[in-house]
Amino acid sequence: MVVLLGIAFLAGVITAVSPCVLPVLPIVLAGGASGGRRRPYAIIAGLVTTFVVSILFATYILAKLGLPEDLLRNVSIALLFVIAATLLVPQVGLLLERALAPLGRRRGTGDLGGGFLLGCALGFAFVPCGGPILAYVSAQSASVNFGFRPVALAIAYALGASVVLLAIAVGGQRVAKPLRARVMQLRAALGVVVAAAALALVFHADTKLQTALPDWTNFLQEHTEKTAYTQDKLYNRKAPKPVQTSERDLPDYGPAPSLAGGGRWLNSPPLTTQRLRGKVVLVDFWTYSCINCLRTLPQLEAWDAHYRKDGLVIVGVHTPEFAFEHVTSNVAGAIKRLGVRYPVVQDNDYAIWEAYANQYWPAEYLIDRSGHVRHAHFGEGEYDKTEKLIRNLLGVDRGSMTRVRDQTPEGMLTPESYVGYDRADRFVGDRLQAGRPAAYHFPATLPLHDLAFGGLWTVLGERAVAGLGAGLRVHFQASKVYLVLGGHGRVDVLVDGKRQRTVRVSGDRLYTLVDSRRELDALLELRFTRGISAYAFTFG
Repeated sequence: MVVLLGIAFLAGVITAVSPCVLPVLPIVLAGGASGGRRRPYAIIAGLVTTFVVSILFATYILAKLGLPEDLLRNVSIALLFVIAATLLVPQVGLLLERALAPLGRRRGTGDLGGGFLLGCALGFAFVPCGGPILAYVSAQSASVNFGFRPVALAIAYALGASVVLLAIAVGGQRVAKPLRARVMQLRAALGVVVAAAALALVFHADTKLQTALPDWTNFLQEHTEKTAYTQDKLYNRKAPKPVQTSERDLPDYGPAPSLAGGGRWLNSPPLTTQRLRGKVVLVDFWTYSCINCLRTLPQLEAWDAHYRKDGLVIVGVHTPEFAFEHVTSNVAGAIKRLGVRYPVVQDNDYAIWEAYANQYWPAEYLIDRSGHVRHAHFGEGEYDKTEKLIRNLLGVDRGSMTRVRDQTPEGMLTPESYVGYDRADRFVGDRLQAGRPAAYHFPATLPLHDLAFGGLWTVLGERAVAGLGAGLRVHFQASKVYLVLGGHGRVDVLVDGKRQRTVRVSGDRLYTLVDSRRELDALLELRFTRGISAYAFTFG
């Protein structure tokens, strides 16, 4: 834990000198120069306070209240304009000082409070610049595992960034010291600096700089918070060390993690690792809107039918990716529709997923009759190898193997593409407006693998909701295109401008948009009726 805290502190230092922070630095510099000697410390105290509160609690609270996630950023920018006004117009500064007078009776308390207020505004604006450490803290703050560790890491991260920012604020104060004789002109100049920097944040200069400028901190991040050591410590991933029992035997990765901690069981009463002793168990992590998982299901169902009598038990661990996949009735409906007959447990809180330190959909873990993990496979394919291992563990040397067509796609395909802003990438055209309705325009051209919005959309964290005239374009390379959709309505599908089909949307699941016999390099355009939700594209 001590090592992790040190890494979090260094990560904060690195973030404070990254391109994303450049629009904030003039504000820190000007804020430190515009007050007394204690003002830089008040600024940093305010920044640490709101920074930690924001990453730990703000996202959860805003979601519960149904408020847009960029609300705090907008509030912080408004506060920066207020502070700029206090520097440009002395009367506004006096009003603010009177408002802050209750903070204390000592002289200069208004200046101290103004510095704290400025720091609070910066704390909210500073959050988007975080890296993997902050991603972990944000995820944990919304999970059942929220506790001391994410709080400690958030504070260490904030302190690391504060060291750099405090040095800048103190530096600004020292630079301004010789100019104290012309205090009015100095305050006006600093007010202009703060206002200009706040205006830059309005137009998202921080995120634009992060993508436009070379990321000179990437090398440092790769050797601190992005290392395998850090990720293993954050997520408690313990790489198993196989014990080779003999040249012909499978490696032994030790006792299988518990299946406890999950939720509702379907197709079976609750199962435990103790109850499964004496059986060969295949644990399959999946989710019903994942095309990679769906292509694996026919093979799993064939194994279940062929080897159940010999002692094979397949357990499907349904770990959801999207909100609608948490709903038991949706999962039960998918199981019935897909013909799944083996036991399935809902893992809505990722308890079993984390117990296995799993990272993939689909993922298969083979467990022998004594309850030890003997093999793991991630993704699609290698079905013959897995089946031979199943037969090995069962002691089956009779009969033929199952014959199911391997649907694993080959070749260079457009990668999986998310539509919600949490994981949106490769979008071109108008900048995404998070959490509110906005009009978008298709760009003149669309590079391979890129996407673009057209018409009215409300882009949320994990999905985008279609409004009037909503459309999506994707320049894809694949023979099949799938999209997770929700709601009720229709989607018109056009490929290179030619109408191909109309997809009727009648619930939250994966839909096939393009099904060609040959690989295409083409422009897909989708036209939505209002209210349809789009989640993620996959290609095959």
